[in-house]
Amino acid sequence: MKLDDLLGEYYELEQQLADPSVHADQGRARRLGKRYSQLTPIVTAYRELNRVERDIEAAQELAAEDPAFAEEAKELAADKERLTERLRFLLIPRDPADDKDLIMEVKAGEGGEESALFAGDLVRMYLRYAERQGWKTEVIDATSSDLGGYKDITIAFKNRGTPEPGQGVWPRLKFEGGVHRVQRVPVTESQGRIHTSAAGVLVVPEAEDVEVEINENDLRIDVYRSSGPGGQSVNTTDSAVRITHVPSGIVVSCQNEKSQLQNKEQAMRILRARLLAEAQAAAEAEAAAERKSQVRTVDRSERIRTYNFPENRISDHRVGYKAYNLDQVLDGELGGVLQALIDADTKERLEQAQS
Repeated sequence: MKLDDLLGEYYELEQQLADPSVHADQGRARRLGKRYSQLTPIVTAYRELNRVERDIEAAQELAAEDPAFAEEAKELAADKERLTERLRFLLIPRDPADDKDLIMEVKAGEGGEESALFAGDLVRMYLRYAERQGWKTEVIDATSSDLGGYKDITIAFKNRGTPEPGQGVWPRLKFEGGVHRVQRVPVTESQGRIHTSAAGVLVVPEAEDVEVEINENDLRIDVYRSSGPGGQSVNTTDSAVRITHVPSGIVVSCQNEKSQLQNKEQAMRILRARLLAEAQAAAEAEAAAERKSQVRTVDRSERIRTYNFPENRISDHRVGYKAYNLDQVLDGELGGVLQALIDADTKERLEQAQS
């Protein structure tokens, strides 16, 4: 969408939100307010750019009388360049899910107990990063392993308020989905040999009820007893719930809550998110086919990253990122590797917008 169209939409939203009758429908008011918040940074950057351009023109006129204004014009030119770049960034077509919360599933893969321990390391890494960002987190469901790792765990990451463009939960973590590989000496290894194991990460934007319509007749719901480490039963009632969405084949389960009803609600929450992600992926694939574009630089399905403990090295194979601060990354300092992925995606979006 062109800048003039976005400005027109912004001013129209401003008028609508000033109308008291609009707020009688809270759902509509919330949608309008959300869109208004999305457009505000664009309008703010545009206004600042216009102000700086006027100041440059005035400084250049006064420079003939006072050389000090020539220096001021140079400083303002640097501000203009910065604001022009910011506005260009803000006008890149955004991912429709950028303002959404996120649901992450981490599952142990090949490697037995070591893989489960590594899954636990990944979970702590993401939770510490979320804490640094000021996000809220919620463990929806988890199955622990005997040594304290996770066989699988599902976590919700939530924004606080409306985030700045590119700073929310989804745009920062959406490229984490894929196979994460670890190379280290496991605690279960007596000979000191380095092993390679892996854990899988799935990330999907959390769906609101109105976004995904689910027919109850399409669901197969099974109940069973919750289990803990080693598979032992930890509940004497059939409170755990497994839901199969027959048309898509998606299966979700939840056992953390005490009641069957609570577990069903949490499982439905995960199912809605997965169905929304599947629908969005299908739409993206169709759009990509129409553009005849290449596979995205940041592919969420492949083996994406290696964590090498002996060398304290982290490598992201999609964008060629490599750093030797693995200990810091696992402590939640994910900024470097995440920014490399975001920069690659931004570059591609810019190229697509200009083509």
